[in-house]
Amino acid sequence: MIHRCTFDDATGLSDEARAAYARDGVLVIEGFMPTERCEALRARARQLVAEHAPHAPGTVFSTRDQRHAKDAYFEASASRIGVFYEEGAFDADGRLQVPLDHAVNKLGHAMHDLDPVFDAFSRGPRLQAVAEAIGLADPKLVQSMYIFKPPGIGGEVNCHQDATYLHTEPETVVGFWFAIDDAHRGNGCLGGLAGQHRRGLKELFRRDADGRLALEALQPAPRWDMGALEWIEVPRGSLVIFDGAFPHLSEANRSAQSRHAYTLHAVGGGARYPASNWIQRQRDDPPFRGFS
Repeated sequence: MIHRCTFDDATGLSDEARAAYARDGVLVIEGFMPTERCEALRARARQLVAEHAPHAPGTVFSTRDQRHAKDAYFEASASRIGVFYEEGAFDADGRLQVPLDHAVNKLGHAMHDLDPVFDAFSRGPRLQAVAEAIGLADPKLVQSMYIFKPPGIGGEVNCHQDATYLHTEPETVVGFWFAIDDAHRGNGCLGGLAGQHRRGLKELFRRDADGRLALEALQPAPRWDMGALEWIEVPRGSLVIFDGAFPHLSEANRSAQSRHAYTLHAVGGGARYPASNWIQRQRDDPPFRGFS
């Protein structure tokens, strides 16, 4: 069973919690964020959609076929705030067939650096203490995603490893996943394979010699034991932290409830960050910063 714990401001994570993370590659910290901060982030995310959607080209984000990887808007979002849509958001003529706040798959990928509300949520001594407790040295925040998983059309996310899409040498990627809504089987909660991060990465998503972004299979690819899948149902305010090689997924949301979540990805500042990673900061962009 994936270990669950709470965070103590005086003592941080317990030895048991640290050991569980090292063993499983995943840890649930319940009650990490107060309800009012989750609601403030939700409200700001909706404002950002209203502000940015009129200028967005309607890029659909899909883990099934990676169609977004061919879109210049997607690449530009590495250092901006982009709006990405669900596959079921548009009709055959390209018109939205659901309300805007139910059509968006996610916001990404630099809200943590560009928006003051997201910046405040993404940083602070408690998150720094969690990073230190799991052994992430000199953490740098590389990517943020606000995931809407809207009712009725929120799409399935195939089993994957986040270090496929952001990698370092040696591998240091850690995901910080915050439940903004209660997450359960009905609305598409996370599911994961505890301990299977030790089997290595299956694929890398990186820029090839021609400058194109594509998935590259690694040989020999590890085999996942899907019979060990555990559903990670958590209440609002929970923080799920996971190793970049931790295999995880989520089902489609066909319920009448949303499943908002906010994800940060951090890397160790001392690790090499290859130029083949799709997220790159340009000369005039702010550099990657940590939790402080």
